[in-house]
Amino acid sequence: MIVPYLNFGGSTEAAFKHYQSVFGGEFSSLQRFSDTPQGADMPEADRGKIMHISLQVDKDTTIMGSDHLEAMGPLIPGNNFSLSVHPKSEAEAKRIFDALSAGGQVLMPIEKVFWGAYFGMLTDQFGIKWIINYQYS
Repeated sequence: MIVPYLNFGGSTEAAFKHYQSVFGGEFSSLQRFSDTPQGADMPEADRGKIMHISLQVDKDTTIMGSDHLEAMGPLIPGNNFSLSVHPKSEAEAKRIFDALSAGGQVLMPIEKVFWGAYFGMLTDQFGIKWIINYQYS
């Protein structure tokens, strides 16, 4: 499954409420930066921002997103999205990550993360941003 992953400069919550009013569906996930292990150490202005949100529009359509923090570098309109790949195994996640990152730039190495996934981010050789997320549970 490949899902669009949208990034916003602090307006993710408003954008996703709007998308829900347009497309319908239910939020299947909502996490704020304050919910992360590093949340207490973050600037107060960032804690309430959305780390991850998922809108399940129907059985075949999901839209995901997050707020882009200034610490991550500049958010550039037109380049504020990624394609999120959800493989069926850790081995497949690693294979896809390695193949897409060849000749590109690894933004976050693929590794086990606190939300129970094998996760990594990269920009491929053609300038497209990808998120690889194999969820264990």
